[in-house]
Amino acid sequence: MNTYGKFAQEAWRTTAPAEYALIPDPDQWFEQLGEEAAIRVEDLTTALAGPDPVGESFLEKWGRLNAAKLQAEEIVRAEMLTPDPSVQEEPEEEDEEESGVARMLQAIQESNREDREYWEEVNRLDAEQA
Repeated sequence: MNTYGKFAQEAWRTTAPAEYALIPDPDQWFEQLGEEAAIRVEDLTTALAGPDPVGESFLEKWGRLNAAKLQAEEIVRAEMLTPDPSVQEEPEEEDEEESGVARMLQAIQESNREDREYWEEVNRLDAEQA
C-alpha cells in the first residue's frame, strides 16, 4: 500500500470509524484508493505545473514542479483521501495519540479548504480577464 492509501486508511479509521467498519476488505480498498490517488496526483501535478517557461533555470523548474506536486497532493487529500465531514466523528478525548491525529487531519482539511478557495478565486479572476 502506498503512502496515499495509508494516509486515507488512517484518516478514515480515526475520523469515521463507523463508515470504516462498513468497508468489507479495508486493506484492499485503501490500496486501490492509494493507487488511484497517485495517478490523480501525477495528472494534477502536470496540469498545475504547466509548460516549461523559456529561460527557466534548473532551480526555478525544480521549485515550480515541487510546488505543483504539493498543491496536487493537497487537492487529492481533500477530494479523495479524507472522509466527508458529514460522516466524521469527534475523537474521544481520553486517547491522546488519537486526538492528536484527528487534530492534524482537521488542520490539513482546513488548509485544503483554504487552498481550494484560493485557487477557485484565482481561476475566477483568470476567467474574467480572458
